Amino acid sequence: MAHAKFGRLKIKLPGSVTARRTLGGALCAGGVLGFLPVLGFWMLPLGVVVLSADSHQVRRLRRRAEVKIETWRRRRRAPQAEKKGGPE
Repeated sequence: MAHAKFGRLKIKLPGSVTARRTLGGALCAGGVLGFLPVLGFWMLPLGVVVLSADSHQVRRLRRRAEVKIETWRRRRRAPQAEKKGGPE
């Protein structure tokens, strides 16, 4: 059974490949229409995570995005840590 990981949280996905692809596609489509009241932009990354369970191309794109975001966060935190721990 496929699953998606969010930090320490592990969420089960549908067992059928067709169901996972349909769910992922629907979430991505809803995310694109996020400006509408019921739908939200949060659906787009969630759809990509669901689609990455079956597609190596989507998984590769998701992983690259994760690495870039984490690198950016670490660079952003480093100057703040130096300011706090520096000599006064």
